[in-house]
Amino acid sequence: MIFKSITSTQESEIVILPFLKNQVNFELISENTGVKGKPDFEGSFKQIMSLYHVSSDRKVYLVGLGEDKDQGKAHDAFRWLAFKRKSAWKTNIQIDCRHLDNNYITAAALGIALADYRIGVYKTDDKELDLLHTEAFEVSILTKTDQSELINLGFETAQAMMGIMALVDAPGNIKTPTFLAEWAQSSAEIHGYSCDVLEYEELVEEGLEALMAVGQGSTHPPVLIKLEYKPEGQNSKTPKLGLVGKGITFDTGGLSIKPSQNMHYMKSDMGGAAAVFGAIELAARLQLPIHLVGIVASAENAVDANSVKPGDVIGSYSGKSIEVIDTDAEGRLVLADALSYMVRNYKPEYMIDLATLTGSSVMTLGYSAGAMFTHDDTMSAAVSRVGEDTLERVWRLPLYDEFKDDLHSDVADLRNYSGKPLAGAITAAKFLEAFIEDHEHWMHLDIAGVAFGDSAYSKMKSASGYGVRLLHQVMMTLIEK
Repeated sequence: MIFKSITSTQESEIVILPFLKNQVNFELISENTGVKGKPDFEGSFKQIMSLYHVSSDRKVYLVGLGEDKDQGKAHDAFRWLAFKRKSAWKTNIQIDCRHLDNNYITAAALGIALADYRIGVYKTDDKELDLLHTEAFEVSILTKTDQSELINLGFETAQAMMGIMALVDAPGNIKTPTFLAEWAQSSAEIHGYSCDVLEYEELVEEGLEALMAVGQGSTHPPVLIKLEYKPEGQNSKTPKLGLVGKGITFDTGGLSIKPSQNMHYMKSDMGGAAAVFGAIELAARLQLPIHLVGIVASAENAVDANSVKPGDVIGSYSGKSIEVIDTDAEGRLVLADALSYMVRNYKPEYMIDLATLTGSSVMTLGYSAGAMFTHDDTMSAAVSRVGEDTLERVWRLPLYDEFKDDLHSDVADLRNYSGKPLAGAITAAKFLEAFIEDHEHWMHLDIAGVAFGDSAYSKMKSASGYGVRLLHQVMMTLIEK
């Protein structure tokens, strides 16, 4: 698929006319169809109408973008159109965006490109690919002035998102910690950033004991994946952002085993790691002027005679001892080591960790927003704002010191689970706070409800790509600061 910016109309058999709700330009429709009158189309979100030119083979698609306040999801209208109609597209297409704001130009490229995502990559039937999936397919976006940069932003964002969506959707027998590490190394080599992997012997040497404890029941050893993107011309004013991701490639719950219903979806428990991978790859693709460090702690939480047990006391990279109350509260254990490792070795100015951490965050916010925790009011306001802009929303929850009491242990420095059926997302965040070495600009995002779920594009739950657009806008905020 190739995208290009054009500033004058070209002959095309397929034309897409996108409109905001109640802002339909019927003259433009008539110009493209040769039909006078007003079709019954108002521009509601994801509304689609197909029309034909009266005297040619041109097919015209009207697509509704909804209201302007919801422009963060406009790309999904374009994706929906392409997803529903791509099998019939046997020629190149033209999208007329001359009447829309610049954000919709990026949304058009992002949405059409995302329609190329295929969840069924493990199917063995050799179906012919849609033209959309080939390099021969050309998408021309008509704008008033050349907007190649905005179009490229949409295309590159889609590529980064689809890469991590495929990772999240991959089955656990394929997606091991080593598989994640190899994926990251390949991305780094292709896009020009560095990737170093600490394997088991190095984890022992470094003292990443909490990460090792989570992975000790699996035949697939844990790894710590270190990513770093440095822009050309980096100087003392270049912002430095640390991104930390939970990379549990499959979560049985360990000896505190999960119910069998929907356990197969626990292949998605590395959604935080995926967001870190995607954000850093996108920054490298776009050559953004920001210094990024990524730390992904990856393990498989399996059931075995050697699995960590409830009641065990384990160490950590920070030196703190941890009493394991619940082996299904494993994500916070691997993040504890990753956060301490990030602060001590890289000292980022800002630090954000992302994790599919708790069911409590889903019970609190449903599937509409990630739970945000931070002591930095300025950082909270900035990330909340870009969350609304992208509609990859976050909602701030408290970090009250009273919740420290729930992590008290008589036998260790702290315990990994309160044992109480309440405020689970908050106590998990308070646990992580104990390992950030008093970092002033730390934020924790619990994305359990938004990284993976029901989708209009598959019959089963699947990856959303959440975090890439949010983190890109966070980066842009730091760059423009």
